Amino acid sequence: MNYKAVGGMISRILLVEAALMMLPMAVALIYGESIVCFLIPIVLLALIGGIGVRLLHTDAKIYSREGFVIVALSWIFMSVAGCLPFMISGYIPSFADAFFETVSGFTTTGASILTDIEALPQGLLFWRSFTHWVGGMGVLVFVMAILPLSNIRSVHIMRAEVPGPTKSKLVPRMKNTASLLYKIYIVLTLVEIILLVLGGMPLYDALITAFGTAGTGGFSNRALSIGAYQSAYIDIVVGIFMLLFGVNFNLYYLILIGEVKNALKSEELRWYLGFVAVSTVAIALNIMSMYNGFIESLRYSFFQVSSIITTTGFSTADFNTWPSLSKVILLILMVVGGCAGSTGGGVKVSRIIIACKSIVREMRRLLHPRAVQPVKIDGCAIEKKDAHATMIYLVAFFFLCLSLFLIVCCDGYDLVTSGTAVLACVSNIGPGLEMVGPMGSFAAFSAPVKIALSFGMLLGRLEIFPIMMLFVPSTWRRT
Repeated sequence: MNYKAVGGMISRILLVEAALMMLPMAVALIYGESIVCFLIPIVLLALIGGIGVRLLHTDAKIYSREGFVIVALSWIFMSVAGCLPFMISGYIPSFADAFFETVSGFTTTGASILTDIEALPQGLLFWRSFTHWVGGMGVLVFVMAILPLSNIRSVHIMRAEVPGPTKSKLVPRMKNTASLLYKIYIVLTLVEIILLVLGGMPLYDALITAFGTAGTGGFSNRALSIGAYQSAYIDIVVGIFMLLFGVNFNLYYLILIGEVKNALKSEELRWYLGFVAVSTVAIALNIMSMYNGFIESLRYSFFQVSSIITTTGFSTADFNTWPSLSKVILLILMVVGGCAGSTGGGVKVSRIIIACKSIVREMRRLLHPRAVQPVKIDGCAIEKKDAHATMIYLVAFFFLCLSLFLIVCCDGYDLVTSGTAVLACVSNIGPGLEMVGPMGSFAAFSAPVKIALSFGMLLGRLEIFPIMMLFVPSTWRRT
């Protein structure tokens, strides 16, 4: 383990976080609010980060082990530092609550312990949602896009942070890949902001909503979420952009270079849109009696399906009151999640495809033992190690949910509340059912359970293994 390289990189990240906090501090100044809650963390992070960069500066190569540790520790340290404004301001004085809220922001989960969101100052609400935007594409991807890093250092960091069963570079240099991803990310965010403002949403609200949509996080500055605006136009715009941010960003690159046909041929994209279409129609038919006809039920169904499959967590209706069939479909979509290489959470559509095709292959192998039948996606055979890694991840995901479920059950709440709370956190969705539904919160859980769920969010966002590597003794050996 190269401790100097790890410490130096984390120091840089703390400096970046100090710079990011200046934006909500500026918002607080505009609204005439106190900036002390931001000023203290900024100075503290600047000092710690500056000293760390000075003492631990190194151009040493970073390998896979250092990459996993840097990614895991960076997300933990950024979350601890990011909760300071909430604690210093006194609006969320408890560390467990503030840490939960901040982790939920950076991991783009959207679960909240707040029961009166609109009571928070505008600066804090801006920081709360801005963490979604930063964490959506990845904290380390953001750092790679703005700081000079060698390609050999970047590649292991990006592989450890970017979600999905396989990682690929859009262009030869990882820094250029990170920059290109963020350019696409920024453009999509700006387009959504403009469309929301044109639809009558205030600029501040449009920024908050766009941050939550882009990061597929779901924090809103309104207690009723997107439902507060009572606008079909806003529902459609946000619903469409949630789906867009749930698509693999590699496809946008293909579109930019003129390979539109290749982008549209993506098997993962077809499955993703198929899940959305079938689920939307099925739920619309199931809830039609609760609304004024099929068109209105389709509007609410489309929005919630988009919100859940992309793991955004915005809501326009209390789906807690919907029939059982609709809730079960939404639970399935919580597990499925968005596409690999998107800002969405869940196990990813590509893994579902690989798992389904692997099952079919095994059934065929029983009938034809000598036949060679590789698992293919987009006409290309998946390497055995990728198929194996997918199955290992799904097993690890199951055991993680089961372990957290046992911990959460210690608080004594009903099984639906406890189970969906775990699923909502590990899949980075936000709302669950019953007590943690779209109109509820996680406030009632005990401090230890909130900390456990916070780490569940981190494990889900980083796809389990980077965090687990911290507990493997051989990770920390110098050789």
